[in-house]
Amino acid sequence: MDPPDAPLAHGDPWIHLRRFTAARIAIGRTGGSQPTSAILDFRHAHAVARDAVHAAFDAGALARSLNGAGILTESLATNAPDRRSYLLRPDLGRELDFASYEKLGTPGEISGPWDLVIIVSDGLAAAATRHAAATIVPLSAELTAAGWRIAPVFLIPLARVKVQDPIGVLLKARHSLMLLGERPGLGTPDSLGAYFTAGPTLASTDADRNCVSNIRQEGIPPAQAAAKLAWLLKESARLGLGGVHLKDKQPVPGIVGAGAPLSP
Repeated sequence: MDPPDAPLAHGDPWIHLRRFTAARIAIGRTGGSQPTSAILDFRHAHAVARDAVHAAFDAGALARSLNGAGILTESLATNAPDRRSYLLRPDLGRELDFASYEKLGTPGEISGPWDLVIIVSDGLAAAATRHAAATIVPLSAELTAAGWRIAPVFLIPLARVKVQDPIGVLLKARHSLMLLGERPGLGTPDSLGAYFTAGPTLASTDADRNCVSNIRQEGIPPAQAAAKLAWLLKESARLGLGGVHLKDKQPVPGIVGAGAPLSP
């Protein structure tokens, strides 16, 4: 019988798998309990996740980064007055405030129609927005080269995925794309999600959306996510499909016939 704290020293059969995942596997034991180091690591990850939910969105820094790459930005707001309200009342983050409705409804430079409207929000992890510019810049470049008309990027603190629908409707967008921080996991406090809707309407549901998730260096790197989004968006436009009807059949290099459905 192994003595306490022995599995790692004696070779846990799962230890070699730790190089493939950040999941908590092969953490060892102390008698019938977890070792102190594993408990402290878990508590630290939980604290980081809680901090991620309450962190503030630095929209100004993102605007400067995008503007420096030649991409125009505009600011909007939802009906959520503060983060506490945003967390307790998800419905407030799905609605634009009156000033934003007026701004989008007034004829001018941002009036549609557009082929794509991109929106960025902090969502449930403001740190995730650090990956937004690195995703948007190559995505915009590829779609613009393909002839797409792309609206200025809208920066909206305290927003939910659904807010892309009224924005898409007001700007007569063929597609709307929402980038926002995903609910942080224990070890993933900066995961960015990208949700797009083909032909957004006020009645659009999650079944009408497609998602590329876990955009971050340890997940899907921004440049790779941008390439995937560009391919999916162009396929959506070519086929006139979106949501559960649009499947990710993009070939995977080195694998014949690869391509799996993308869950909305």
